[in-house]
Amino acid sequence: MQSVHLFQKEDLAQYCSPREGEMKIGQTILLPENSNWKSWLVNQKAQFVLLGIPEDIGVRANGGIGGAQTAWESFLKAFLNIQDNTFLKGKHMILLGTVAVRELMEQHTPDATPAALREGVATVDELLYPVIEAIVSARKIPILIGGGHNNAYPLLKGLSIAKNEAVNAVNLDAHADFRAQEGRHSGNGFSYAYAAGYLKKYAALGLHQAYNNTAIIDQFATNPDLKAIWFESLYLQQELTFKQGLQQALAHVKDQFFGVELDLDCITDTLSSAQSPLGFSRTEAWQYVFDCAAQSKAAYLHLTEGVAVRADGVQYPMTGKLLSYLVQAFVKGKQKL
Repeated sequence: MQSVHLFQKEDLAQYCSPREGEMKIGQTILLPENSNWKSWLVNQKAQFVLLGIPEDIGVRANGGIGGAQTAWESFLKAFLNIQDNTFLKGKHMILLGTVAVRELMEQHTPDATPAALREGVATVDELLYPVIEAIVSARKIPILIGGGHNNAYPLLKGLSIAKNEAVNAVNLDAHADFRAQEGRHSGNGFSYAYAAGYLKKYAALGLHQAYNNTAIIDQFATNPDLKAIWFESLYLQQELTFKQGLQQALAHVKDQFFGVELDLDCITDTLSSAQSPLGFSRTEAWQYVFDCAAQSKAAYLHLTEGVAVRADGVQYPMTGKLLSYLVQAFVKGKQKL
């Protein structure tokens, strides 16, 4: 099975709108030049590899509302039309393409059973982790956009295999996604990665007390590898500032290679399968990504659960632009080093 649908130059026309006298990122970003993308990637100077995963199988397998497959195209329409200028250069980034999940999406229709959906997620795992392994082995930094938080598992697996060691993760999220290993879905990516030995230390920043079960709370309270910083501690009891909470989370993970995770459902009134009226501001999420990227061992960015058009018909036109700002922050944070 083909693992990646590579982005072609002719694909740019539907996303990038050139303007006379200006240069857009879509006109300067690098595209794969041949089908043997793994070998090609090794020889490129660009540091960042953008990859889309237009699927919502994992979200639906966890009982959520579908729509996470719409984030990637929404992102492309926004990101490829920002300015290429002294602050951000397209030549530093590679637009690789999309993980080849279209056939799986067609097989796992909205009426698919939970058992079938969870089998589908396991197939996505097997499809994605070798792609991440190849990108990291080429000494590049993957930026994965779209899909459910189930994809944290193959991201961590691919990173761990490429680095030949267990790795860490920091996650800005209302949910720890450390549920039981009951079949793969968007709620247990980190627990599967931890049980398999790919994930060592995990810091979850901004967890909501009402939306994490007792088993998860107990694990975070007793396992020194796991660190929870509760949303209520930041904003209700005000025991920590946002900056202090972020510093604690980074201190927990930054000594080893780590993945930077951000679930868009943690941002106030941002469309996702688990949208919340209370959460971090968009500016705080922006700062989180930048500060994480500025750590030398930050090894990937995962922007997940965002939705432009949800399965129930609800739409949010700013999803793509928000994702674009977050990617810009990550690139700028990493280039600060």
